[in-house]
Amino acid sequence: MGTWERKLGLIVPSWNTVMEYEVQRMAGGAMSVHAMRIPHTADTEENLLWLATQAAGAAKLLAHAKVDVICYGCTASGFLKGPEHDREVSDEIQAATGIPAAATSAAVADALRAVGATRVSVASPYEAWLNEKVRGYLEASGFEVLAIQGLGTQAHAAVTPERIEALARDVDRPQAQAIFISCSNFRTLEIIESIERTLGKPVVTSNSASMWKMLRLMRDSRAVPGAGRLFREA
Repeated sequence: MGTWERKLGLIVPSWNTVMEYEVQRMAGGAMSVHAMRIPHTADTEENLLWLATQAAGAAKLLAHAKVDVICYGCTASGFLKGPEHDREVSDEIQAATGIPAAATSAAVADALRAVGATRVSVASPYEAWLNEKVRGYLEASGFEVLAIQGLGTQAHAAVTPERIEALARDVDRPQAQAIFISCSNFRTLEIIESIERTLGKPVVTSNSASMWKMLRLMRDSRAVPGAGRLFREA
C-alpha cells in the first residue's frame, strides 16, 4: 500500500467534470484531490467575474480538509481582468486560509515561461469574445499570441480528445515555441504527449499547468508521467 503524501484542493465551476479527474490521474496514488464547487452553468462575462468573488469563501471550506495547497481552477474567469487581478484572487485565498494558493490562468503564464516560450499558439473551446480575453491576458503577461482558435462551444467537457488534438495542430505555427490548450473542463491529459511528439514543442494545458504549479508551491519537483515536457524540463 502506497504512502498518502499530499492533499490537493481544487475550486471548480459546478459544471466542470474534467479537472478533478485529470488532476487525480496526475496525482496517482500518492496524493488525494478534494474539490469545492461554485455554481456556474454558462460562460457569460458576468458569471465568470462572479466566480472569482466566491473563491475565498470556497477555499475556507477546503481548509477544513487540511489540504496542502489550493488551486482556483477556472481558467476563463482568471483571464477577464488581467494578470494582476488573477494573482489577487490567489492572494485572497491564501490570506483566508493560510494555505499556499494558485490560480489556473496565472499558473499557465508561469508554466509557459518555465518552458521558455514567449511566442505561443492557443487552442480553446471558447467563443470569440472569450478568446480575445485570453489573447489580452497573455499579451499583458509578455507573450506574443501567433494564433488563437476556439470551437465556439460551452459544452467543453463533451469535446473529444481527438477533436482537441486536431485543433492544436490547426493553431500551430512554425514560429510558435509552445501550444497552450485552455480550459480546465477540456479533456487534454491523454493527448499532451502525442501532440508534443507530432509538433516537436511543449504543450501546456490548464490542468497540467495547475498541477505543475501546485506541486512547485509544495516544493515538489517530481515529473508526472504522461503530462508532457513541462514536468520534465521545468
